[in-house]
Amino acid sequence: MAKNLYMLPEGLPEPENDGACDHLQGMALPSVERVSTSGETVDLSRHKGLAVVFFYPMTGKPERPPMIGWNKIPGARGCTTQCCAFRDRYPEFQRLGVEVFGVSAQPLEEQRDAVERLRLNYTLLNDSDLKLAKALDLPTFEYESDYYIKRLTLLIEDGVIRKVYYPVFPPHRNPTDILGELRS
Repeated sequence: MAKNLYMLPEGLPEPENDGACDHLQGMALPSVERVSTSGETVDLSRHKGLAVVFFYPMTGKPERPPMIGWNKIPGARGCTTQCCAFRDRYPEFQRLGVEVFGVSAQPLEEQRDAVERLRLNYTLLNDSDLKLAKALDLPTFEYESDYYIKRLTLLIEDGVIRKVYYPVFPPHRNPTDILGELRS
């Protein structure tokens, strides 16, 4: 039976708030240029208006076997479901004048594959060198000698972090929670 990347398995460990993002709210984003999946360079510190920037470890690939132990890492599983949830709710963000960006440390070609395969209608930014994550002092974790950004979401306005969502669980509810807050 093929794995369903859009559904989370039961019994995943929930991530806990370890305080690793407490310093972010109110911070001006540092000027760090990132290459997007569309080939453009984006500097979030220069973004005008509201934007949601969600950081995630990595999207899965259906042809790859499950990563051993990945489901045991609190908050690691759910990147594809979160990306698809933002895809499905993206028109609502647009109607509110809010741009959406996804950021991961995955190689750019894997991000481009995810955009095509998942039919994502927003931009992914590449942080494979973790330059943005380090500049923001974001929490990361190591898995098989690679570093991944822990799942978190930032609401930014004119380059300043207005709200931090951390930890994010379950990931597919993240866009719905943000939209609810934006509308109230």
